[in-house]
Amino acid sequence: MTTSAVILFPGLNRDRDMIAALTKISGKAPAIVWHTETALPQADLYVIPGGFSYGDYLRAGAIAARSPVMPALREKAAAGNRILGVCNGFQILTESGLLPGALMRNAGLHFVCREVKLEVANAETVFTRGYAKGQILRCPVAHHDGNYFAGRKTLQKIEENGQVAFRYAEGTNPNGSLNDIAGIISEQGNVLGMMPHPENLIEPAHGGVDGRALFEAALTRIEQNAA
Repeated sequence: MTTSAVILFPGLNRDRDMIAALTKISGKAPAIVWHTETALPQADLYVIPGGFSYGDYLRAGAIAARSPVMPALREKAAAGNRILGVCNGFQILTESGLLPGALMRNAGLHFVCREVKLEVANAETVFTRGYAKGQILRCPVAHHDGNYFAGRKTLQKIEENGQVAFRYAEGTNPNGSLNDIAGIISEQGNVLGMMPHPENLIEPAHGGVDGRALFEAALTRIEQNAA
């Protein structure tokens, strides 16, 4: 059984990093799905990596969210399959309606590329259960449109539901996101979007392994099924 699948759109450029991370952690290379496909293979985790889908024209992720593959991804989400979107993947998930809110231009109007600190806001999700609530992680960011925004009622709802998975910690918010939100999870608990790049901190050669537990948690069910 395929353990994971990576969905590719024109303009993404962080797919190699994501594929390498998934391969190293799961022991199996992910299936690769081009955006023109209308069906998805069976997998335990579907991932949209970062980059600049369609050049970020219109809005970041807006065109990708209307690609032929997206109805199939929505079906997987509705069925409870795990879906992870990182950076541009997060933007695509909000543009497609799989996650609430929107990612706007960074507050400083500059592209940011640096390491930030993340606070684990909810350690009870299928993606974050390898961490402790309040744990501080190191993680790199690289984006121009990572300013998370949601209307007052939506923001209140996701806060009350515990849907904020990660917040920027210790004054490291790089983009002006409301409530320092760096990553949110769907109401059903199976779709996670986040702007930082955990795939770039999964082995000592990266300078740390703070991102590894996220993938290990998301892939745990695969090991249990195989046992």
